[in-house]
Amino acid sequence: MAFRRGTIDLIVLDIGMPDMDGLEVCRQIRKTSSLPILFLSARDEEIDRVLGLEIGGDDYVTKPFSPRELVARVKAILKRTGGETTRENILATGRVSLDRGGRSVRFGNTVVALTALEFSILETLLKRPEMVFSREQLMEAAYGAGIYVADRTIDSHIRNIRAKFAHVGGTGVIVTVHGVGFKLGVEREGEV
Repeated sequence: MAFRRGTIDLIVLDIGMPDMDGLEVCRQIRKTSSLPILFLSARDEEIDRVLGLEIGGDDYVTKPFSPRELVARVKAILKRTGGETTRENILATGRVSLDRGGRSVRFGNTVVALTALEFSILETLLKRPEMVFSREQLMEAAYGAGIYVADRTIDSHIRNIRAKFAHVGGTGVIVTVHGVGFKLGVEREGEV
């Protein structure tokens, strides 16, 4: 099913779909996922609404509907389930974006899998993209205050982050400022 291929926060299903009805699609999704599901249907009988909710739907909106009401219901579901992506959760510079809530990183449209420590380092750099960070600052961001690790441990994490971005076409994401530390070196939108 398509929902397994990407990061989806919510599914809107129409009950009257061709091939397989929305109720059956919901049953199939519920076997492997707890993604929020909102039913959108012309069927407005109480039994239809109850059935939709009982098999795993999170809400049920009948046609005709107000687009504003639909958006409000989607926002309410996402807020309740923690799937709402807000601007405060997204850090982005150039083609690199980091979703703090979803703990995901992308280069353009490609997901880049980072470890928790690598994620913390990149998050620190993205918070202040023009700033040069020392190894000590990045160590504190990744490990917390009072934890000692060798200076070159950060170099190893930076090398791994660079390699992961290079694998998806992102070269120069982090640059070394000799004698000082590291900074974000992301290409700006439209640059090659």
